[in-house]
Amino acid sequence: MAKNGNGVTAEQMISAIKEARGFVTKASDILGISRNTFYVYLKRYATAQQALEDTREKRHEWVENKLMQAIDEGNLTAIIFYLKTQGKHLGYVERQEVEQSGKLEIEYVNDWRHAQD
Repeated sequence: MAKNGNGVTAEQMISAIKEARGFVTKASDILGISRNTFYVYLKRYATAQQALEDTREKRHEWVENKLMQAIDEGNLTAIIFYLKTQGKHLGYVERQEVEQSGKLEIEYVNDWRHAQD
């Protein structure tokens, strides 16, 4: 993308962000600048910052919608994923329970508390 004498404009940033669907590496490539330079311009332009946040939020909502569609279609993997991530308060979690009987000894290796100068 052609840049003016002052560098990348806020409008160019916003356009690239939207085209890249909020992925910074892709937006940087579209603008022909490095990721670091992208973030420098992003700090400069509040409107570009907001566009990045909005675009990412829309992307997340799109993905959530696709997940719900898969659940509606009976996709077991999607159902399990949803329950593991959103149903924790209902007990849908994977965890290991470890029971300990007897004495538990802990050996410190390279213990910083006893390091000598």
